[in-house]
Amino acid sequence: MFDTSTPAVVFKLDPNVLHHGGLGVIRSLGRIGIPVHAVQEDSLAPAAHSRYLRGRWLWSPDPAETDQVLSGLGELAERIRRPAVLIPTDDAGAIFLAEHGDPLRPYFRFAQPTRDLPRRLAGKYSMYELCRQLDVPCAAACLVGSWDEALDFAARVGYPLVAKLSEPWVTTKGKVRSTTIVQDADELAALYKRCGEAAVDGLMLQEFIPGGPGDDWFFHGYCDAAAVCLPAFTGVKERSYPAHAGLTSLGACAENDELQREATKLLERLAFNGIVDLDFRWDARDRRYKLLDFNPRLGAQFRLFRDSAGMDVALASYLDLSGQRIPAGRQPVGRRFLVENYDPIAAVRYWRRGELGLRSWASSVRGVDETAWFARDDLLPFLLMWLWMVCRAVARPWRRRRTRHPDLHRPEYVPGRNCEPGNATRRRQKRLFEEYR
Repeated sequence: MFDTSTPAVVFKLDPNVLHHGGLGVIRSLGRIGIPVHAVQEDSLAPAAHSRYLRGRWLWSPDPAETDQVLSGLGELAERIRRPAVLIPTDDAGAIFLAEHGDPLRPYFRFAQPTRDLPRRLAGKYSMYELCRQLDVPCAAACLVGSWDEALDFAARVGYPLVAKLSEPWVTTKGKVRSTTIVQDADELAALYKRCGEAAVDGLMLQEFIPGGPGDDWFFHGYCDAAAVCLPAFTGVKERSYPAHAGLTSLGACAENDELQREATKLLERLAFNGIVDLDFRWDARDRRYKLLDFNPRLGAQFRLFRDSAGMDVALASYLDLSGQRIPAGRQPVGRRFLVENYDPIAAVRYWRRGELGLRSWASSVRGVDETAWFARDDLLPFLLMWLWMVCRAVARPWRRRRTRHPDLHRPEYVPGRNCEPGNATRRRQKRLFEEYR
């Protein structure tokens, strides 16, 4: 029913080899015949071996090197030889296209939000400031300028607290997760110390909103150039990794008209264009949904939502950017999504907290409708994912911080999964795999 002649490119700058959102895009578009290409940081990345991938662009550029990224995408455009739809799957990619993407428009079609908007929305504290300006309900927050300011905020809102790196590009050399729940002053002091220099203006403390099962919600949608959101979906986060402070490991699609109205109204006020993933928590104290995170790009669990017209946000983006109509459908209420490599780990954390038992976990994962990695028609990514998980578990005691390999700053194109690279490339890929492990 669709014109599938326009190619699509899955674009990311964050070197996360186990990003299941990109694989979801490859399968969603590839299954209906769209030629899909993907930027991958490693030749053994699970998504790089999907049967639905037309070509792999092996590349790990530095997002700060604007000319390098533009040059690499220009080379990819020359390989594809016709305009392609470009879909960013991480914050760095969405921010880069908004701020530096103009030279790429003759070769790629991608969403065009206001230049500075994705950076303001992706930043945790800048999003909080924007919410205050627009009178959008959100959790109280403080950008830490000193240890005394951290103590003052903790005394004002109480423990537990949520500690977040204020911007996606803030780094603590792997010593601190992007989101951490802090239970008391001792944990706060230890976290502040681990952050080092990044603690000042790089660490944000956020009020912890009490909640229970059914209180964590997310919204996924696609907004066209007029900020009209179609399709729009709401879902419940049943479990997350890490527990209560991370990505969705088990989620379900559920109707929430109030939340959908609030989210679409916010997107209209922002005049947003593109795919969005919003996180909310219901606050029983004032009976309002509080916005916790605004991701100006595709959410990794987007395949949970596939409406009666066959639409998900990736396909809707492709159709709109290739000049086609997006058919309207009904939300798939009750549909459930599981991330196989993270949910068992998350379940252990919930079990230690006394919030989950073995039987209840087994019952919760029985009969899920969509999984992040496993697909009967595309098994190799699932097998490679477990290979990576085993290698990481074995190497954990000796693991050093992974750095970008300089060889991967130069992109390498591999057309299709059956096209084997040369011997020199094989040796380099083997060396890189050993380093990544």
